[in-house]
Amino acid sequence: MTEIRIYATLHHVRDGASFDVLVIGSGAAGLAAAVSAEMAGARVGLATKTTLQACNSAKAQGGIQAAFGEDDSPEIHAEDVMRSSHETANPELVEVLTSEAPSAIHWLEQLGVEFTREPSNGANGQGRARAGGYRLARCGGATRQRLLQVGDRTGHAITKSLRETYEVGGAAELPHHVLRAIAPTDSGWAASFETKEGPATVEGAALVLAAGGRCFAEAATRGELSTNHPNATGEATRIATEAGAEARDLDALQYHPNGGAWPSTMQGYSIPETTRAYGAVLLNADGEEFTDSLAARDTVSQAIVDEVQKGKGVLTPDGRPAVWLDTTRIKPEDAGISLPYMLRRYRGAGIDPLSEPIYTYPVLHYQNGGLVIDEHAETTLEGVFACGEIAGGTHGRNRMMGNSLLECVVFGRRAGRSAAGKARS
Repeated sequence: MTEIRIYATLHHVRDGASFDVLVIGSGAAGLAAAVSAEMAGARVGLATKTTLQACNSAKAQGGIQAAFGEDDSPEIHAEDVMRSSHETANPELVEVLTSEAPSAIHWLEQLGVEFTREPSNGANGQGRARAGGYRLARCGGATRQRLLQVGDRTGHAITKSLRETYEVGGAAELPHHVLRAIAPTDSGWAASFETKEGPATVEGAALVLAAGGRCFAEAATRGELSTNHPNATGEATRIATEAGAEARDLDALQYHPNGGAWPSTMQGYSIPETTRAYGAVLLNADGEEFTDSLAARDTVSQAIVDEVQKGKGVLTPDGRPAVWLDTTRIKPEDAGISLPYMLRRYRGAGIDPLSEPIYTYPVLHYQNGGLVIDEHAETTLEGVFACGEIAGGTHGRNRMMGNSLLECVVFGRRAGRSAAGKARS
């Protein structure tokens, strides 16, 4: 028996339940795919390892990119993506990502996401009130201010709205379904799961893989910290490749430049990169700036590591390597609007980032590579789609901040629509 929840009520159905579209993963990508497939008229099942709320996407803080500024465009956004990837990203996927970004934002707003805005007569600090009144910031690797935010809980706001939309629709939820294998059938694909009740098989005319990356498991193997949710263990990627799906750049894992290094309660926390967008800079032990604080992620992370190796880093009270992130340069009004959660966490630990710099060091964060997909989010296995961190190519070997949530929404929508179309064919 496999557990399915419909209209927030638990029902049991026979092993072998079947859907038009079976989505695996309940982060922003999986939820966007499930909502889009349902809107396209498909019967949808959404399977997740534990609960729908447990995902990396909800932990994403900084924001989501879209070209709304008067001096910006999807083309400039795409140029920034390609440059940050060191020309390793798939240009076709990048064009989809950046050209559909504004419509993805408007779609999220229709679902209830309220992005931070500013009065049309002015701006605070580094943020700017531009088209639509959005508060836009420039993030690392970007040449324009295009980062939209919901305070510093953007991922939480997006996943909450998507999840509520899916639940209101009344489609099926399959919590506590741990994926073990996928296999083709005469009518589509079958997914084998381990559940609380034992093994279960669920079929779908089309399958969407949106189970994220592997950085939590990888960090444990390396003995390092990670920003990731414990569910980020990567078996869905392995299962897909074992079934014959092609992958790319799986060795390209990304370090978040600004991992929390002290106090101990903040270790593994990803300090929002919007701290640097709003004026914070990186300093060595001598109080000197040693890198462009708004460079691409891999550049900033490597600069921090190099500075420490040169003996110009600092040590945390528990002996960990670090440098300073001088957050005292952030204007209080900017911090109050765009960094309230970070302020609460640090102040709760006895540190006020607006009064003293904080310790930081790169922390394992994101799987850049993944399953090869086309512009419709279909993998090299017919009828199997992938979106979000499990998919490769959109970011190449180095992702820009603010493009992960964007990728989840843009390609999640495409995957859901395409899978629904495949189910009808």
